[in-house]
Amino acid sequence: MPRRPRIVVPNIPLHIIQRGNNKQACFFADNDYLFYLQWLEEYALTSGCLIHAYVLMTNHVHLLLTPKSNSSTGNLLKRLGQRYVQYINRTYRRTGTLWEGRYRSCLVQEEKYLLTCQRYIELNPVRAGIVEHPGEFKWSSYRHNGQGEMSGFITPHILYQSLGETNNQQQTTYRGLFRYELEPDEIDQIRKATNGNFALGTKRFQNEISIIVGRRAFPGKAGRPRTKK
Repeated sequence: MPRRPRIVVPNIPLHIIQRGNNKQACFFADNDYLFYLQWLEEYALTSGCLIHAYVLMTNHVHLLLTPKSNSSTGNLLKRLGQRYVQYINRTYRRTGTLWEGRYRSCLVQEEKYLLTCQRYIELNPVRAGIVEHPGEFKWSSYRHNGQGEMSGFITPHILYQSLGETNNQQQTTYRGLFRYELEPDEIDQIRKATNGNFALGTKRFQNEISIIVGRRAFPGKAGRPRTKK
């Protein structure tokens, strides 16, 4: 059965998750994270992707980015993945695959869902019980977005920029969003959309994306379709 093509629309944000093969680790030491981020910056620039948020967990990666073309995301992840796997295999004298097949992704509606998805990404270490506050985790974009530790490759989305007139105001308002946990329904929506390669947003947004890409961009109803009489 052929695989469904990914839903990618230029200039619409995309949430991406890539897991280690069989949920195994893909980062083993600080240098691994540093090299990954270094190459992420390099290939995001050359591939035409704007990175808004990220988190590097031990066995998986989340990215929130905006691609400039249909091929931008695929080019970024292909080049980044190949180079990082070569580095890991050489450094740790291993062979074989590192990542679990294809990465998973979903389009993200900007007006209502983008900052929620960004918080979902940066709160990952908190939900995993690694830290109590996202600022305590070294390998995420929260320290840039929430605490002002500048990162050369993070491009704030226009919705983030609308949180204040200055960087300090934006960071202060953004930190305030983290006083509240995400609702279970919000987490569930993000996970279902990402795992299913759907559009994350309102029904209207999903219908609009379906028209653009020429196929359904939202989950279908469970069960067998009714037989026409």
